[in-house]
Amino acid sequence: MAKAMDYENLNENVKKCQYAVRGELYLRASELQKEGKKIIFTNVGNPHALGQKPLTFPRQVVALCQAPFMLDDPNVGLLFPADAIAKAKHYLSLTSGGLGAYSDSRGLPGVRKEVAEFIERRDGYPSDPELIFLTDGASKGVMQILNTIIRGSSDGILVPVPQYPLYSATIALLGGSLVPYYLEETANWGLDIVNLRQSVAQARSQGITVRAMVIINPGNPTGQCLSEANLKEILNFCYQNNVVLLGDEVYQQNIYQDERPFISARKVLMDMGAPINKELQLVSFHTVSKGYWGECGQRGGYFEMTNIPPKAVEEIYKVASIALSPNVPAQIFMGLMVNPPKPGDISYERFIRESKGILESLRRRAQLMTDGFNSCRNVVCNFTEGAMYSFPQIRLPPKAIEAAQKAGKVADVYYCLKLLEATGISTVPGSGFGQKEGVFHLRTTILPAEEDMPAIMDSFKKFNDEFMEQYEDHKGYSRM
Repeated sequence: MAKAMDYENLNENVKKCQYAVRGELYLRASELQKEGKKIIFTNVGNPHALGQKPLTFPRQVVALCQAPFMLDDPNVGLLFPADAIAKAKHYLSLTSGGLGAYSDSRGLPGVRKEVAEFIERRDGYPSDPELIFLTDGASKGVMQILNTIIRGSSDGILVPVPQYPLYSATIALLGGSLVPYYLEETANWGLDIVNLRQSVAQARSQGITVRAMVIINPGNPTGQCLSEANLKEILNFCYQNNVVLLGDEVYQQNIYQDERPFISARKVLMDMGAPINKELQLVSFHTVSKGYWGECGQRGGYFEMTNIPPKAVEEIYKVASIALSPNVPAQIFMGLMVNPPKPGDISYERFIRESKGILESLRRRAQLMTDGFNSCRNVVCNFTEGAMYSFPQIRLPPKAIEAAQKAGKVADVYYCLKLLEATGISTVPGSGFGQKEGVFHLRTTILPAEEDMPAIMDSFKKFNDEFMEQYEDHKGYSRM
């Protein structure tokens, strides 16, 4: 007799849920690594795993918070700068018993106040700490909010395609319906409002109520930055269709061009004035995992709610309370991210030097990778305007698609597996993010060390050229 936790008796939503970033390619890469092959894990935006050094100041502060007895050592000033010591004492004073004690389920009130002040400085409009919840990474916040919105399979969430699979996986897990809207690759992954309207009309014709819309700005995996005009269109669309907007803004520090700086959805909403800025419901997400911090393993994030009624906020608080408390060390990292050293502080110059160095290097790597992909046969890649990824289109020849079908694989999975076996470069196939029928991509981070990037791109080019040589029929199959 089948037991309760045998595969066939598991929750069907668990089985439906897929997360390509840690999927088949990642598992095969881990096997090859165990066998002794050198693997370059470009499948996930995990900066420190690819050699990015932690920023010194936040680590000093958290080290002192983790070992407060060091603050009593008369020699502490020989090891730590005075501003790090002062900050550690400040954060410890906000807790109810140090980093080992639970905090409020929304996070430490003092840190939430610092987040609110950061948002006000960024957007020019006040923010209410009572409407900010600290979370274990932005992902947990996204899951909390989707859990609140999705009531059943007839509730739809508009998600950009290509999309970060956190959304498709969570929607499947919660039993909702993903409503895709396609980004236009030829327009640098721009958003087309006409396409958005068509997606909603099609969903409604299938009996689906569209309840929320996700934007990822800057884009993951596509790297585009939304313009102010685009954000206004999106906000008006959500207002007209009575849809809550979920603004995934975790890459807001990662901008590699000057034409389209990051602008938050909240700022644009507030600028638009009444009645929309008093009525449109918006939830915005941020994290310590990205930007020049890259503190993925710390699991720190927040979400801020705009125009969400008090009774709904109470329900979200109630559900957050089930997990008791977000992790406290990560809350300190969040406080430090939103309230870093200021001009005149002892650690300021070092902090600016380190953070600028990381961002400038990422900007150069974005260009190196884009140029590298565009120099390859049958590969076309838009420039990474922001975030941490390149998402090149791979023009796979018909024979390669046939070979993939024979092997029982999706064509871009087949290509990425071959790339992994030949070079050790672990990527994510575009099919894991969604893409138009018959079009194939892969996603790679731009995070490998700058000095390693030319060799990685040479290795990719050599593999790709040999792959295309093997599968092209040389009867005029063209690059475009």
